[in-house]
Amino acid sequence: MTLALILPLLLQSAEPPVPEWNCADPQFQQEMNWCAGQDYEAADAALNAQWAITAEVMKQRDIEWDALGSSDKRPGFFRSLLEAQRGWLRYRDAHCRTDGYTARMGSLEPFLVATCKTRLTRMRTAELKELVEVPG
Repeated sequence: MTLALILPLLLQSAEPPVPEWNCADPQFQQEMNWCAGQDYEAADAALNAQWAITAEVMKQRDIEWDALGSSDKRPGFFRSLLEAQRGWLRYRDAHCRTDGYTARMGSLEPFLVATCKTRLTRMRTAELKELVEVPG
């Protein structure tokens, strides 16, 4: 199933804890925090869907490369991708935690962390998609 078919399902948001909350026009900090969290969850779901696609392509490229009988002993496509993704996750979480510290212990901190994670996650999703689009 392609990302285009799955994405609308991923973007369905949960019911807000307060029925009056409206992410189109949030009025209170808790509401903004919750809405930012929903945006991040949607971005993370899209990242996970793209990860599955990209990982499968990289595994296939490994199979094709191995079939050539190359003596190249460097890590393969998928192993390199996995290493990069693990490093990126550590980077994203630490970077956004630091970004949130500008409001450390304040009610704005969760909003800053969520919006940072959303931004970086969307960028990473685009990078993973680009890897699939580049010929192997």
